[in-house]
Formats: sequence, C-alpha cells, structure tokens
Amino acid sequence: MSHTRSVSNLPKIIAVVGPTAVGKTAIAVALAESLGGEVVSLDSRQLYRRLDIGTAKPSSAERARARHHLVDVADPRSILSLSDVQAMAFEAIDEILSRGKLPILAGGTGQYVRAVLEGWKIPEVAPDPSLRAELEVFAHEQGAAALHARLALVDPRSAERIDARNIRRVIRAIEIYTHAGEPMSTIVDRAAPPYQVCKIGLERPRPVLYARVDARISSMLESGLETEVRELLADGIGFDLPTMSGLGYAEWRDYLAGEIDLEEVVRLIKRNTRRFIRNQDTWFRRDDASIQWFDLEETEPGAILDFARRKVSHDSHSDAHASPPRSIPHHRRARPAR
Repeated sequence: MSHTRSVSNLPKIIAVVGPTAVGKTAIAVALAESLGGEVVSLDSRQLYRRLDIGTAKPSSAERARARHHLVDVADPRSILSLSDVQAMAFEAIDEILSRGKLPILAGGTGQYVRAVLEGWKIPEVAPDPSLRAELEVFAHEQGAAALHARLALVDPRSAERIDARNIRRVIRAIEIYTHAGEPMSTIVDRAAPPYQVCKIGLERPRPVLYARVDARISSMLESGLETEVRELLADGIGFDLPTMSGLGYAEWRDYLAGEIDLEEVVRLIKRNTRRFIRNQDTWFRRDDASIQWFDLEETEPGAILDFARRKVSHDSHSDAHASPPRSIPHHRRARPAR
C-alpha cells in the first residue's frame, strides 16, 4: 500500500486513553468483545513477566474475553527502549489487521501511546554506559530532582513531560541531547502511521479517581503485593533495574531495608500514583480535539460502545479489517530479542 492512500480508506484502530485507575481495561475489553477486536496494551510495566499485582495487569477473565498483546512479553531483567515498544506495537497492530480483527490500543503510558499514534521517528542514539553511570551517581548523590533540573536546562519541553522520579527516562533524554547536540523534543520526527485512529478518552472527577486508586492499592496489598516484590528480589530482580523503578515496586526499597513501616509504603504508593496521574494530563489533554472524552461517572459503557461502533461501521468497517500496509519503514524494525 502507498503512503498516498486516502485517509478514508486507511484501516481503522481504536485508542483508549486516560489516567491510571479510570477503567481503561474494562472499556477496551468490552470494545473488543463488541467489535471483534483485540487489545494492544501500551503500559510500560505490563510488558514484563512476573510484575503482575503491582501493575494491575488484565485479569485471566479479561484476557479470556479478549486477546491481549504486549502483556508478559519481556523478562523483567531486560530493558526495552521506546523504539522497541513502538516496533512491537506496530507489529501487533499489523498482525491483528491481517486476521480481520480490530486493534484496540489501551494504556496509560502516554509516551508509548503517542509514539505509536503519531509515528515518532525516535533518534538512533546508542546507549552511552559511562554517561549513564555518571548520571546515575549524580541522581543518587544529589537526588532525582537535581537530575531533572539538569534536563530542564537543555530540554525544557522534555522535562515538562518526564516525571522527575523516572530517572531512566530523564537520563535517556540527557543522553540524546549530549550526543545529538539538540533536545530530544525537537529532533523526534513524526510520520503518521497508516491508520485512521478513533481516540476515546476516559475520565472521572479527580476525587472519584483518587478513591479508586486507594481501593486498587488496598486490593493489591490484599492480593500479595509484598510477597510478589520479595520473590522478585529473591530471584535477582533488584531495585536497580528499570522494571522495579515503577509505581508499586520502588516504594518497597526502604521498607525492606527496615527504614520505614508498611503504613509509610502505602502512603508513598498513593502519593506517587496521584503525582503520576497529574503527569498523565500532559499526554492526554482535555482540550485535544482529536480525543472524544467520556466521563465514566456520567456515561454508560453502552454509549461508548455505540460511539465506537459508529466510527468503525458501515462501509468503513471493511477498511478497518483490510490487510495492513507493508511499505511503512518503521514497521520493519526488527523485534527485540527476548
């Protein structure tokens, strides 16, 4: 297929976006069941095997109702770059379309979602182990906020979007600036992938969302989150790995070192999750005209299904199920080894 193919003839995909704990998985699964689709997860931690409770992975029942992609695909000791995940997502979308199914993207990692939907051409800057080690030492000695301030000096736009606590991403942005000579935010090119995208945004009033976060965290603890963390550590999957730097995991470090109590762990997870939700707003903006927002406190799921069905039905439905394009360079990236 050619890049010149008209927009109306492009295959369709749906993207379900919104903050953590808003209810994206439930809606994505319902859409998949109703529209003959499959879910492509774009969550930075659900990619990894064995990180189950703390990442709120889709349940076995939800996975039985709809096939999920990009869940449990990587060893927790591995490090997947943004370009790795983007390539995996494109591959999954193409494979779903090739079987006449509808791809439904769902996830709260805004950078992943936008990298796929906007077709980012990610700078090919090789890792610099010595620079990374230097910056990690700086972050350890001076604090994550100080490292983030260094990024803000050279790339304020990236600093605005990257959570200061996500040291790995902050280091990568500094690394790109150091070797490319210009900010990552200005050199990440875009080439829209060959799909029509129906973007569905989910929201709830902030107090309701925070209450759902608290309930989710309580459920995680009751389901054995502490045991999960201890088992990962016992198998050599330590806090120095990127996989263990995420919400629900990093907060256990000081507790297991005997420096804080369980009550403080819970407080930190709740606080950091709220901060993460606020950061997500920079990726999924309410004034983005390309997103159709639904308040789940005011809208029945059936109304969202009806909206999505209209977007992919009639004569356009066959386009959504057409064979995927085969001439798009970023689709041809090799899938990272597992």
